[in-house]
Amino acid sequence: MNKRQVIILWVIAILLGVAVTIVKLNQSEANQSATARARGQTLFESLPVNNAAAIEVQGADESVSLANKNGKWVVTNRADYPANSTFVNDLLRTLADLKVTLGMQAGPKLAPRFGMDESASKPEERGLTATIKDASGTEIAKVSLGKNIDSNASESPMGMGGGSVGRYVRNHADESGFYAVSEMFPSVSADPKRWLAEGFINPEKIKSITVSQPGKSEPAWKLTRDGEEAEFKLDGATATELVDTTATSPLKSIFSYARFDDVVPADKVTERAVADQKRTATIETFEGFVYTIGMTPTKPAATPPAEGEASDNFLITVDVTAELPKERKKEEGEKPEDAKTKDTAFTDRLKALTDKLAKEKAFAGITFELGKTSVDALLKDRTSLIAKATQPAADATPPSPVQGFPGGMIAPAPGNTPPPSVRATATTPPVSATSPPIEAVTPPVSIPATDETKKEEKQD
Repeated sequence: MNKRQVIILWVIAILLGVAVTIVKLNQSEANQSATARARGQTLFESLPVNNAAAIEVQGADESVSLANKNGKWVVTNRADYPANSTFVNDLLRTLADLKVTLGMQAGPKLAPRFGMDESASKPEERGLTATIKDASGTEIAKVSLGKNIDSNASESPMGMGGGSVGRYVRNHADESGFYAVSEMFPSVSADPKRWLAEGFINPEKIKSITVSQPGKSEPAWKLTRDGEEAEFKLDGATATELVDTTATSPLKSIFSYARFDDVVPADKVTERAVADQKRTATIETFEGFVYTIGMTPTKPAATPPAEGEASDNFLITVDVTAELPKERKKEEGEKPEDAKTKDTAFTDRLKALTDKLAKEKAFAGITFELGKTSVDALLKDRTSLIAKATQPAADATPPSPVQGFPGGMIAPAPGNTPPPSVRATATTPPVSATSPPIEAVTPPVSIPATDETKKEEKQD
């Protein structure tokens, strides 16, 4: 091959490379222009989230309605109970800043392929649709969240999928296609109880607890204690009834870590409650709080309950009152510098208790649903609070005060005084009143013969 041919081949190769590059660039531009929004652009050209006044999230079999009332978000299909504002604000902010990682040209009819089939009954096929409206009811935005996007299995060093890396979404105002985004939307759900604000009552420094009998107002038992560090005492206990601290200790911090599962609308309470099994617990604290708590077991959700049957959940109502001191009691002989420190601590604590009272009084008139474990310690009957006496076994033989040693020696057990009959030597056996006299017989003692004795015996 001569030099001229080599040059020609190089020129052809360069031209082919340029042609391939041009084709790829044209394809890339075509792909990017196939959808209204390109990679790196936000899903919405403009989303006025500050005007949002209502949000509805629709799923396959559930939906939740949120509304902004007086500057606070509430869950309207949960009796306007406060919503988790963090979840609401995160959704609005995420949608406003959501960037496209890939656009896919497709018409609305292809929505089922991306897990956004609004006619589907399965959650994984239906996806979620969030509709946002302003105060006048005008729709600001409507977006569907479809299937999760899984990472390529080959990217994992173990040859396994690396998990979800994003989600398919659709802006209903944009019919040019569907989009892949890197956001997973973990807090978005069509389940109303997932949007409820957290927080519940927390009785502190409990002084007494009174619990009524099931279906009656008469008390089943009452526990009191003299101080914050003291153990509970059972009211009306007899001298032989001792409190079982393993049963009463959990009551010192009852509801401290309780979390309710749901809020039950007023029109649903009657059909959910086993009314004849309701109990009332009254909790008083050393700081003047009084909690009146109604506890009613719920009926099983799936099938009609049998007589007296209840599920593991309870419907809880709460009423909180408190008489807070206006000023601190001065101690006799108090130093000025000590008084100032104590006054500051009193003021801070009073403010905390005032805020706590306002927060917990807001729970009045609301029916919460809690798991049985949260109220189990209050459901015990009176006998369960009394320690069970441990009786010794009937065939148990009491320990002997006499201890024997090898060789026949006898010694008293520690802490016991041996009786006179035991104070005998090891060679003196005990004498019974009915035994015949014992004679000591000494056998003949043989003395070994000496050499002289042996000579005398020979002479004889």
